[in-house]
Amino acid sequence: MMTANAVVLRPKKIRKVAWACAVGLVVAFTVVGLLLGNTPTGVIFRTSDQVAMILLGFLLAGGVLLLTRPRVSADATGIEIRNVVTSHRFEWTDVLSISFPDGASWARLELPEDEYISIMAVQAVDREYAVKSVRALRELHKAAN
Repeated sequence: MMTANAVVLRPKKIRKVAWACAVGLVVAFTVVGLLLGNTPTGVIFRTSDQVAMILLGFLLAGGVLLLTRPRVSADATGIEIRNVVTSHRFEWTDVLSISFPDGASWARLELPEDEYISIMAVQAVDREYAVKSVRALRELHKAAN
């Protein structure tokens, strides 16, 4: 969502792919878990083994869904970046620029002393959306300085 004074960005394609993979993992592990009881190998699988297999599918799906977590919220005062595990908040005065280096998977926030923070919510696979997102962030940064 982009407005004149605020921007909230989330990746597009990875969210669809992650949800499809998560559903696929749950379905696959559920089917395998249910079929574990009928094996011709002589191995005896108990109900607890079947339940554990299904729960493993849900745990793996949850891990994949972490890829849907990245988000950027920016306004006239600063920018908040939430990646898969970490979150950072910066005032625009602390930011040198927003860049998207050639060959990079996602944009990044350039900080003083050669430091940077990856912006995983703005991904190269989103193509035109990524271009619009970087432009919107650059406009907010420019207006604040």
